[in-house]
Amino acid sequence: MRPLLLMIWLPQLLAAQTLAPRPVDAVRTGAFAHPDLRESSGLARSRFLPHVLYTINDSGNPPDLFAVDSSGRDLGRWRVPGVTNIDWEAVATGPCPAGSCIVIADIGDNGERRAAVTLYRLREPTRLDRFRGGPDASPLDLDSAVFTYPDGPYDAEAIWVDPTGAVSVVTKGRHGGVRLYRVPAQAFGRKGPAVAAFVQQLPIEPERFFGRWVTDAALSPDGRRVAIRTYTELYLFPLLPLGRLGTPVSCNVAGLEPQGEGVEWLDDTRLILGSEAGPGGGPAPIHVARCGA
Repeated sequence: MRPLLLMIWLPQLLAAQTLAPRPVDAVRTGAFAHPDLRESSGLARSRFLPHVLYTINDSGNPPDLFAVDSSGRDLGRWRVPGVTNIDWEAVATGPCPAGSCIVIADIGDNGERRAAVTLYRLREPTRLDRFRGGPDASPLDLDSAVFTYPDGPYDAEAIWVDPTGAVSVVTKGRHGGVRLYRVPAQAFGRKGPAVAAFVQQLPIEPERFFGRWVTDAALSPDGRRVAIRTYTELYLFPLLPLGRLGTPVSCNVAGLEPQGEGVEWLDDTRLILGSEAGPGGGPAPIHVARCGA
């Protein structure tokens, strides 16, 4: 390495060395089996169906919601009617007036030029019939929340739904650092866009060279912690009052996945990680891991 390049990269290399070791119990459990699930961009655990996870493809793909398990086994696909996948980047489950809903976040914006972005909310099926091409007893109950940021467009790929039905959104970090916003539950179904409320700046230093851009987030089942991931790291934040986050524990998962995108809690201690890409263009791997005590 040339001396000049060493001087430029040395601070970044030292920062990378401060990361916690990769979780020693990270285990590959499988890969996404559905042939059309080529760009998985988020994971969400079903609140009704044991061992069922939801995932989506990102921009340029049909508006499909896929059901899988922690091994990536194909449990079916459901094309959500009446919507378009402009840049779907995250999916989460949480409470809503219909009981439990799936929220699909069309919030990707690589050029950071979109005037407004959209959250789609639909009642979570109680059976997998709809994913297998059959009827389902529950109605669709689809609504949406269009929102803007108070300080201009951001690219974002990470959300979670809190017990009030509000949606927390974490920006990717392309500019302005990594920022946390909140969209209230009342934004769903309203006319005109809502304005997301800024909550706080998060202590994640974006660094494209080391893959430190935020790609997903998830709220633990007990509601006490939030997992936020980048391509190469996991951050576990304690959840504080008013939707704020405390000081995180971090783990290094660099090299574990070709392109780490999704994160969800299997229970209050284990996380499932999904990759958008697979080795050599093959199926994208899935891992189960623990981070911290």
